[in-house]
Amino acid sequence: MGAKKILLLSVPAGAGHTRVAEAIRAYAAGQDELEVTHLDATAFATARLRTAYTGLYLYLVRRAPGLWARLYRLTNQARPDGALHRLRRRVERHESRALVAKIAAIQPDIVVCTHFLPAELLSHEIAAGRLACALWVQVTDFDLHRMWLHPHVTGYFAPNEEVAFRMRAQGIPAQAVHVSGIPTMPAFACLPDRVACARALGLDPARMTFLLMGGGAGLGGLSGVAQALLALPGDFQLIVLAGKNAEELAALRRLAAAHPGRLSPQGYSDRVERLMACADLVITKPGGATSAECLALGLPMIVHAPIPGQEECNANFLLEQGVALQAHALDTLAYRIRHLMDHPEQLEAMRIRARSLGRPHAGLRVLETVLRQHESEDARI
Repeated sequence: MGAKKILLLSVPAGAGHTRVAEAIRAYAAGQDELEVTHLDATAFATARLRTAYTGLYLYLVRRAPGLWARLYRLTNQARPDGALHRLRRRVERHESRALVAKIAAIQPDIVVCTHFLPAELLSHEIAAGRLACALWVQVTDFDLHRMWLHPHVTGYFAPNEEVAFRMRAQGIPAQAVHVSGIPTMPAFACLPDRVACARALGLDPARMTFLLMGGGAGLGGLSGVAQALLALPGDFQLIVLAGKNAEELAALRRLAAAHPGRLSPQGYSDRVERLMACADLVITKPGGATSAECLALGLPMIVHAPIPGQEECNANFLLEQGVALQAHALDTLAYRIRHLMDHPEQLEAMRIRARSLGRPHAGLRVLETVLRQHESEDARI
């Protein structure tokens, strides 16, 4: 028998869906019995659909977050068989014919989707008898939007017990729901050495360190936030991860020149775990993948500038669990920082709680589950 073909499908609507798929792929690397492919589903769609799911999404969350919030609620509350979703699905299938053809050519044994768009498309293909493979869905936020749920799905991976409960409440069979957590890269399963990582950045490993993040797109006005933080009293240093936002990175570099030894600006990085290893606290938008990475390394958070909808739900989960504080404005953020510096025992309690919630081997759990289920199906044939 040949190698099992696993296809991972993501959509670059933010960086999280892609990072989660890459984490699963990384756990499969080096296993000779597996042939694993990761595709951006929108790379095989028309330019119109790519714009809708990537460019338009980023535009809305940056320029019109209130409109995005209404759209998120509307699509969640609309009946799955209602006119809105029927029209959307018809358009998406028409605009994604090249993706369907690509998947048919690959002939995967197993497909794992980290975004609802390819899951919905393949659900339709399976129902029509044009595709025969196991279809799995990995939810990438601590929330459940109804567009993640489709017929003809072999199984779902939930980030926590609450989302799993909500899946079952919406009719997903209990045996098809697996609480995996949100997959992170294997590097997050073991905290890197703080001293080595800090020195590589030119930082003092013994000094209180905050890591400020704005997601892969560098959202949240990072340079302005950094400037406000650097004006605070106290002996601390700041790492700022600007992602792919070149404008913010340039502004941060100018700010760093005015604060030598206190600010380390960083562009997009695929070694975020090394930056997190230097930090005592992460100040971040509460994206699902970023939150999972912080929990995997036992890092407390201050969450700010959440994208309405899914990230607001992520923030609520983190706050309820006692691993994060929330700052709605710069003065609130300044207060939170000063409070935690004055009360290190609270920061330590948050760190312990975060470590208990972390699921650093979620990617391995996903891989093992889909393979075990596939082997079980093979044995019954």
